[in-house]
Amino acid sequence: MVSRRQLVALGVPRWRTRAEVLAGRWRAHWRQTVAIHTGPLEQRGLLWAATFEGRTRSLLDGASALIASGLTGFTVDRIRVSVPRGAKVHRSRAIDVRQTRRLEPTDRWEGSGPPRVRPEVAAVRAALWARSDRQAALLVAMTVQQRLAPAEQIGRELLKVRRDRRRKLIERFVLDAMGGSQSMGELDLVRQCRRRGLPVPDRQVVRRTKAGTFFLDARWVQFRVVLAAGGWADPQDVISREA
Repeated sequence: MVSRRQLVALGVPRWRTRAEVLAGRWRAHWRQTVAIHTGPLEQRGLLWAATFEGRTRSLLDGASALIASGLTGFTVDRIRVSVPRGAKVHRSRAIDVRQTRRLEPTDRWEGSGPPRVRPEVAAVRAALWARSDRQAALLVAMTVQQRLAPAEQIGRELLKVRRDRRRKLIERFVLDAMGGSQSMGELDLVRQCRRRGLPVPDRQVVRRTKAGTFFLDARWVQFRVVLAAGGWADPQDVISREA
């Protein structure tokens, strides 16, 4: 996958690009992207193409940036690209390029791969733009669980958001993640405990036994009770030792 600008910079004249496309050896995609093959575009190719369509100042953002950073288990219908205010905007069924005031030079990920915002920035915006509150919680939990960004860094980025209808809700999700919640089941458990006036448990507690090392999803020390939101290898051994 290359952009038309890259081809020109590499010394490939525009007439040569048109000739290769017309001959069926290359394939043009949207306005700025050319594939030097005629097969289907894989996900990474689509991510690169999205940044080409946004031109030089574009960055993958939100959930799309998280996917480019290695997030698994989540898909998007359209790839989100952010550009500064005043930049040209192009949208298609697969790519959504939008202007935003929130885009800052320090947001950019300096590593390899498609141009994108840093994972902690992407997590905050993905949660803000999520289709539902539950999807917002899922994106925060998955980012922390898959170690793309620690909850503390996500929290610092969230402080930059002054106004948004979902800000307070995401703040609770981040605080819960900082307390140890690393999955939707654990976030749901904490929310239900607070809703019913129950004490919030310790989370991700390490227990070492003769059978091995276990991570307890939740533990109430004062009640000598443990709970698994997703299960573990040999719960009976752990429970007996906790009791």
